[in-house]
Amino acid sequence: MTTDKPAELKRRLGLFDSVTIGLGAMLGAGIFAAFAPAAASAGSYLLIALAIAAVVAYCNASSSARLAALYPQSGGTYVYGRERLGAFWGYLAGWGFVVGKTASCAAMALTIGAYAWPAQQHAVAVAAVLAVTALNYFGVQKSAVATRVIVAIVLAVLTIVVAVCAFGPNAATGFGSGTADVHGVLQASGLLFFAFAGYARIATLGEEVRDPARTIPRAITTALAITLVVYVVVAVAVLAVLGPDTLATATDPLAQAVSSAGAPALAPFVRIGAVVAAVGALIALVLGVSRTVLAMARDRHLPKALDAVHPKHAVPHRAELAVGAVVAVLAASVDLRSAIGFSSFAVLFYYLVCNASAWTLGRRQRWVAATGAVGCIVVGLSLPAESIVGGSVALAIGAVAWRFTRA
Repeated sequence: MTTDKPAELKRRLGLFDSVTIGLGAMLGAGIFAAFAPAAASAGSYLLIALAIAAVVAYCNASSSARLAALYPQSGGTYVYGRERLGAFWGYLAGWGFVVGKTASCAAMALTIGAYAWPAQQHAVAVAAVLAVTALNYFGVQKSAVATRVIVAIVLAVLTIVVAVCAFGPNAATGFGSGTADVHGVLQASGLLFFAFAGYARIATLGEEVRDPARTIPRAITTALAITLVVYVVVAVAVLAVLGPDTLATATDPLAQAVSSAGAPALAPFVRIGAVVAAVGALIALVLGVSRTVLAMARDRHLPKALDAVHPKHAVPHRAELAVGAVVAVLAASVDLRSAIGFSSFAVLFYYLVCNASAWTLGRRQRWVAATGAVGCIVVGLSLPAESIVGGSVALAIGAVAWRFTRA
């Protein structure tokens, strides 16, 4: 006897592991990859840009958390948009997430290469993608355990950075000065949003979380709050030591801040921490993208062959292998800063659909959803022109693909 019931994932993740996966995604992306390009846009007003990005992220997180409690399935906003707005908007949100987060995966892999072996950045990035894909293939619990270790190491390294910047021989002197540029601050907010978007990883793993209606909202808000505190403390420390101009041009800003503060012997440890953080972010990113691919394959928006769960490891193994292959190709060919901007635009569209979906839940959620939606639009349209054009083209391709698949 056969059945058409889709294969199901196993609920293995509790609150601690869910928070850890969110932290692993956000800390790796923000601290080591996004601060320098954001400083180039906002200058000494980097902290204002960080605050704007945090407000948009909070609204998005609130909408995500409430929707995840109602729809505890793999796929995140792809599922929410489908259920609340219609199949097309769910599909386009899922498409934006897959495209944007695939670019994020490449950005994290390139960050690993830049810190570990700058002369062979792309080769190291490809090797990292292959290793992370293999790890995720053998089960989400193994990925969660690895992320616990990574988050602990990263937090220890960041503590050292802040302590040296605050109390080192050449400790903090001031933030510098500059003239406010509204567009520059908003553009920096868009780049920094890339650093906050990791909390969505918890929602996309909804089918693997125990007691999702309770666990997912708590995990999202907890991970976001911890990350914001860490970002603010580190941003203040690094800005005070390097100043906005030096920070904007630094390829390894935290290591450079430690050296400038008078402890160059600790710089190699900071670089190791950067590699570890980026690995943690890459693990969580590949987890989230592969689960959204699984959800879209179940609905025939992606090849049906990707709708498969490994009988032993209980993971969407074909989706993970497909995502790993695409990310490896991107990691071998794209530029880090371009990947960040492109990813931010696509993911901001994803959250625009999320907030629109949350708007339909009733008055209680509407002011948060409206604030998040407006924030996504304003910040997204403030990104560099090439990011806007590239992201718009990618979404248009997705819409055309929808038309043909429906036909």
